[in-house]
Amino acid sequence: MTANPRRAIGFTTELVTGAVALRSWTVALQTPPTEFYPRFGPLPAVVGVLGQPSSWDVVGYTRTLQLSDGGTVVETITHSEPGVFFAYDLSRFTGILGRLVSGGRAEWTFTPAGPGGSDDSGGPGGSSPHSDSATTNIRWQYRFYPLPGRAFIVRAIVGLFWAPYMRRVLSAIVETVEARGSRPSD
Repeated sequence: MTANPRRAIGFTTELVTGAVALRSWTVALQTPPTEFYPRFGPLPAVVGVLGQPSSWDVVGYTRTLQLSDGGTVVETITHSEPGVFFAYDLSRFTGILGRLVSGGRAEWTFTPAGPGGSDDSGGPGGSSPHSDSATTNIRWQYRFYPLPGRAFIVRAIVGLFWAPYMRRVLSAIVETVEARGSRPSD
């Protein structure tokens, strides 16, 4: 993303799920976005995905989300570390967001949070994504890069709508992870 990160306007939310980090990561990434992103106030729903690769976890892969207001946005994976971290840039917004932002960035971090966690070496007490930790903290950070003169509007949208929307979406993701977390075929 070529946008100036100092001008970014965003929000971060996190929740704990009752599944191991790698399983949480896999379910969250491989479930179609049409299942998680409903309309919320003036924010459009994700209603379709164009160019969806068979696996949404490879750096450089792109897909185009179709929005309920007729707009679209392109997502491009920039980082992918199974069970630990996932990030993508958002570009080519159309619709209302295309008149407000030059792009965006989403980052997802998965950290073992419960009993049975392990450190980076896999030993007791830390955060190996492959540990048998009973719970995982999922952290979602989202940033928009406002166009010149539009930061005030973007800040208002993030504060009034995007922040509560992210909380709602992450809750749905956690519910899905917990529902599918113990099923090996999902």
